[in-house]
Amino acid sequence: MTQDRAALVRFVFDNSLLLLAGTLAAVVWANVDVVTYDAVAHPLHFWINDVGMVFFFALAAKEVFEATLPGGALASGRQAMSPLAAAVGGMAAPAAIYAVLATTLGPSDLLRGWAIPCATDIAFSAMVARAIFPSGHPAIPFLMLLAIADDAFGLVILAVFYPSGALSLTTLTGLMTVALVFALWLRRRRMQSFWLYLLGPGVLSWAALYWGGFHPALALVPIVPFMPHNPRDLGLFDPRELSQPDTLNRFEHWWTIPVQFVLLLFGFANAGVPFEQIGPGTYYVLAALLIGKPVGIVLFSTAARSLGARLPSGLTMRHLILVGCVASIGFTVSLFFATAAFSSGAALTQTKMGALLSFVAAPLAIVGSRFLPTIPPRTRLR
Repeated sequence: MTQDRAALVRFVFDNSLLLLAGTLAAVVWANVDVVTYDAVAHPLHFWINDVGMVFFFALAAKEVFEATLPGGALASGRQAMSPLAAAVGGMAAPAAIYAVLATTLGPSDLLRGWAIPCATDIAFSAMVARAIFPSGHPAIPFLMLLAIADDAFGLVILAVFYPSGALSLTTLTGLMTVALVFALWLRRRRMQSFWLYLLGPGVLSWAALYWGGFHPALALVPIVPFMPHNPRDLGLFDPRELSQPDTLNRFEHWWTIPVQFVLLLFGFANAGVPFEQIGPGTYYVLAALLIGKPVGIVLFSTAARSLGARLPSGLTMRHLILVGCVASIGFTVSLFFATAAFSSGAALTQTKMGALLSFVAAPLAIVGSRFLPTIPPRTRLR
């Protein structure tokens, strides 16, 4: 493979463009012939949403876990306060806006989707941030940490508020205890193959969640910390991570590309919504994301500064506003939350369309960067 072709493949994978391709294919097909689209897409839901997405959330959990290790951006309270406050604000404000709109304007069944606009799509947000901010700008890692914290809180919301069936705490507790004890035993035996953790504790954890009534896509989240890992976090974007031989990093390296194809199928299986099914849920999700994200991130970050938190050096208020605009791209996780909140019907299709259309935040953020320059005039790159 030539260097140019390798760079193109890397760009496609790094920016989740396969997900975008699957999404576009689904939208086009659903608007041409929704009956045949549903006939093909519906059988994929279980295998993609309940099985394939296990590995997507596992990779997200890996980033969250590493950020809490010594040297990580979330390792100390003072260090973590700014991105954590921004993440909380970026979830609380959109949820509140959505809930108010659904409560006052109706229909009332839409209220269950309050968590849909809480999400931030890491891959697409990072892609847009790199297009807006120059390389090495502190806004980029700040946005990534915000999105990672957002994912962590989102996993908790998904587990607590969106059970996938009738709850059985006895089944959940029993099987999950066995899964965690098994994972601990593998760790203490210094087992280095990540396959042992997936096929043993991972399968038991999936069964515990599935039969316990919780969403099984979170199955590897409690297992990830047990995999042998580096004692310290090297930091975001550190190239040394590519050569780390520990189990957790080998797990990430092996699954990074397969997860991109999982996302391709996820977009295809879940994003097919006819345009005529746009409705109140669509507008509520969009309003909550496009208004709530930047407002919540700015307000909560400002409040955190009054409590002693510090923004990274070089990150100004105008940068923070742009970060909030970029974080408004909900897309993947918002789409997943929509499928968890609503099993079918108008509420599902409307909110899914809102999650898809949140990508409009990208051009809005790029236009906004023209009015809120990312570099002070005296230091602007030439």
